[in-house]
Amino acid sequence: MTVRKAWLLTAALAGAGLSFVMLLVVGVYVVAGNIVNGVGGKSVGLAKGAVPTAYQALVQKWGNHCPAINPALLAAQLYQESGFNPNAKSPAKAEGIAQFIPGTWATHGVDGDGDGDRDVWDPNDAIPSAAAYDCQLASYVKTVPGNITHNMLAAYNAGPDAVIKYGGVPPYSETRTYVKTITTLEKSFAAPVSRVDPSKQAAGAIYFAQKKLGTPYLWGGNGTADQGGRFDCSGLTKAAYESVGVTLPRVANDQYNAGPHPKRSELLPGDLVFFSTDLNNSRAIHHVGMYVGGGYMIDAPYTGAVIRFDPIDTAEYFGATRVTEDGAKALPTRV
Repeated sequence: MTVRKAWLLTAALAGAGLSFVMLLVVGVYVVAGNIVNGVGGKSVGLAKGAVPTAYQALVQKWGNHCPAINPALLAAQLYQESGFNPNAKSPAKAEGIAQFIPGTWATHGVDGDGDGDRDVWDPNDAIPSAAAYDCQLASYVKTVPGNITHNMLAAYNAGPDAVIKYGGVPPYSETRTYVKTITTLEKSFAAPVSRVDPSKQAAGAIYFAQKKLGTPYLWGGNGTADQGGRFDCSGLTKAAYESVGVTLPRVANDQYNAGPHPKRSELLPGDLVFFSTDLNNSRAIHHVGMYVGGGYMIDAPYTGAVIRFDPIDTAEYFGATRVTEDGAKALPTRV
């Protein structure tokens, strides 16, 4: 039985910008040839600011509750279920940040903060309960062949009996999608322990964005004909990646979770770069641009400006995301 439901430079520079950007695009492939394939090792560290400050310590602690989970995986589940909203309630009556249904909470809720009660609406109880429930499921299916984490997630979605019956992840479309979604999202919450693979779609996305240099900014702009082909910041990045077959969420703070997070020293053209007034909380991100190299991005900055090149190194620089197709697909439709 499914316990929690998934929610399921100015216009004058535009001409010069083409040759500048195309040189950088070539650089994507030069660098790609020198990076080892794959993200090495499984990290239990959280990417900077990926989890809201109020919950970071809880997720870090309880994400190490048993070998089948880690903080990034637990964060991915919480994000998928509620977008870290402690007041979330689904049509199926799933409640709180971890989206427990009442019957499951009655059996598996724990008093995580030791205050004498078990409150599904209190993240201090709900987050520990989510981790404890994951680990209990892992113990139920520990003798089943295959990846223990995948089997645990499958048990979480379809029930442990189904995992035992089929000797691993059962052949249910919803369950297999759930396992892939959470393990993909995990990568966007984990602090990388090695270089992150270049994005295959980066060159095309940059090509789209650079053609928009000099276009006036429009708040809420998606580049449609009735909007005069104008964009705001996240509208531009969404359209750029959509041009190469990758569908991103509409707003900047949701786009942050569309892939792993390279370090500042490891940025490549095509990475999305984000800015926030709270450098510890990805939900506070208010601006996004597309990195083109040399410390610059293409972005749609604000009303009265045009799509242009801007430096990324400001006091509000939050971090970056290397967009992947799987990462974008794994994002919940509502957060």
